[in-house]
Amino acid sequence: MRIENSFIPVRGVGERTERSLWEAGVLTWDAFDPSAAPVGEKTGERIETFVADALERLDDGDARYFGDVFPSGERWRLYENFRERTCFFDIETTGLDSARNDVTTVSFHQGGETTTLVRGRDLTADALRERFADAALVASFNGKRFDVPFLEDNFDISVDTPHIDLMYPCRRLDLTGGLKTVEKEVGIDRDRPDLSGRDAVRLWHQYERDGDEDALDTLVSYNRDDTENLQNLADVVARRLHEDSLGSVADASPEIPDPLS
Repeated sequence: MRIENSFIPVRGVGERTERSLWEAGVLTWDAFDPSAAPVGEKTGERIETFVADALERLDDGDARYFGDVFPSGERWRLYENFRERTCFFDIETTGLDSARNDVTTVSFHQGGETTTLVRGRDLTADALRERFADAALVASFNGKRFDVPFLEDNFDISVDTPHIDLMYPCRRLDLTGGLKTVEKEVGIDRDRPDLSGRDAVRLWHQYERDGDEDALDTLVSYNRDDTENLQNLADVVARRLHEDSLGSVADASPEIPDPLS
């Protein structure tokens, strides 16, 4: 599913109307003809106005615009267009309360490269701002409720890049539970399946207390696994949601690799 397949940002167009457009052969913005489309005159005018604006915004690579106009539950549709400019991120902390606990490591995965920032070394507000500013989209798992508030509270920053929290599209696919549970269900492997969030806290304290570099290396590896697997999960989720929506109407394959093939 690409942004150009979507009419749902238009006022008055819901899932049923969008599907009727697809079923009538209007699979992309370019195929929309208000005189022949199965919508009323006013809706047709709104679609034309949206398409004219959206085409310019898409040419400019303006992900923020689409993040604003798409309903939050449909923001996954931005992924195929901005996949190469999506920054996947995950944090580790010393606890669950951002007012009392600290962020220990933050990993970012974008363009095939993974970077980890470590507390007391290079994990700073400026470094975080730079990472988020370089991304068209950010993607996380439960990041809206946990990772982003933690970072904003700990570093006094504002993360306002368009955000796809994969936990919610996973739920649409009946993939529930934590990240590792979902990974297992869709067939994504990790190097250290024995480690958990509790181990991440223990490893940090072991490093901080004893100067144990091996413990830090293990923690960083665990954090990086979480982050890199987010891209595999996003690929799976985007393909499955495409198949359930546009793919169920038209023989169109998304330009997203299948990480499990």
